[in-house]
Amino acid sequence: MSRVFLLSSNTMTDPYPVYPLGMAIVASALVSAGHHVRQFDLLNEERSYARLHRGIQEFNPDFVGISMRNIDNVDSFSSEESWTLASDRSVIKKIKEATGAPVVLGGSAFSIMPEEILEFVEADYGIVGDGGILFTHWIERFEQGQKSPLISRENHPLDMGDMAVHPRWSEPIIKYYNENSKVIGLRTKRGCPHHCAYCTYPVLEGSKFRHREPGSVIEDIRQLQQDYHIGNIFFTDSVFNDTEETYLEMVEELLRSEIRITWSAFFQPAGIKNKHLRLLKRSGLYAVEAGTDAASDATLAGLKKDFHFDEVIHFNEACLQEEIPCIHYIMFGGPGETKETVKEGLGNIDLLKNCVVLAFSGVRIFPGTLLHKKAVKDGIVHEKDSLLRPVFYFSPEIEPKAMNSILEETFRHKRQRIFPPSAGRERLKIMNRFGYRGPLWDKLISFNKTRLRP
Repeated sequence: MSRVFLLSSNTMTDPYPVYPLGMAIVASALVSAGHHVRQFDLLNEERSYARLHRGIQEFNPDFVGISMRNIDNVDSFSSEESWTLASDRSVIKKIKEATGAPVVLGGSAFSIMPEEILEFVEADYGIVGDGGILFTHWIERFEQGQKSPLISRENHPLDMGDMAVHPRWSEPIIKYYNENSKVIGLRTKRGCPHHCAYCTYPVLEGSKFRHREPGSVIEDIRQLQQDYHIGNIFFTDSVFNDTEETYLEMVEELLRSEIRITWSAFFQPAGIKNKHLRLLKRSGLYAVEAGTDAASDATLAGLKKDFHFDEVIHFNEACLQEEIPCIHYIMFGGPGETKETVKEGLGNIDLLKNCVVLAFSGVRIFPGTLLHKKAVKDGIVHEKDSLLRPVFYFSPEIEPKAMNSILEETFRHKRQRIFPPSAGRERLKIMNRFGYRGPLWDKLISFNKTRLRP
């Protein structure tokens, strides 16, 4: 059997460090197949190329697998430093100085633009899809002398793939993230049946949900709690509250297990009832992150969202009634945005009481999405243009600088309103200095009798 060195190349810490769950799942699949594996997290190792070089030489791998989580931070205000592919290329150069083993790429970032990324960072091979099972099969074929294509893909993307694989946690890595973010990610399902114009989830994971068995998720939570004293989980599903309400089965299983944890997740801000929120809160839900995405019906339609803004208001009111902190992520400047919809959207945001709103300017364009087709049609990009470096969609009906000025002026000095996103990062840094860790935006919300105004 082979020796496989796995590397998480992500070094982003905004808004907080995120445990490399994908690497842990790949490691588990490889170990189950009899391979010897070492997990190396570049962030945990203080971004040290020297430690990386030494670790590879000491392990002497037959293969190096790299999990790529981000291309950039999808913030149009960000500097060149937020673009991670240049540092990924430097990492791969260091790896090749330390070993002649094939370097194989995977992860969500790689799967978005595999051909372009493989060429740019100068790795040897790449795998698109559920990396654990696929990489295991890839190594088997390679060891048998079969010729491998530069990029391998799963033939049936809706097969169960890695869904039954339990992550193989690394104690030193998990210790780092527990100390620095106070939250560890798990997934209860993959895929997404929604068709939001900008989103890559259906491209990466398929357009139908693939659910894990609730008992399997509970096993992971129990191990995290008993072996590593983890008490806070973030469910990394594209959207937790699926319309079939399968998520309720997961929550009911969590309640039956009598495990005491706190947890959060991404929610679609529609189609959930107060009684369901009460059930979720009893199971440990302490905060909700809402993929609201736009602030008017016209811009929601432009992003192909399948709800209206009055549903967002009702969702927020339900969270208030159940005293569950909520943050809404909203993008301005997308398809259908005009001066009138910006004004309307800001008025609608005023109707969202006692919650946090984090606003973005422009929408990052990724290949294979409906937004990419729209951007080509609107002349923002050409069909063959590279999207490796961040390119943002701004409606032809608005002037971005003028829109940004309006947003900055409207959000200024409002405790629960954040624009640009870097303003949120600055607040987090201040709270970090006082010893707070994790997302922390829920600390901006109080459910005292005197409600905070936005």
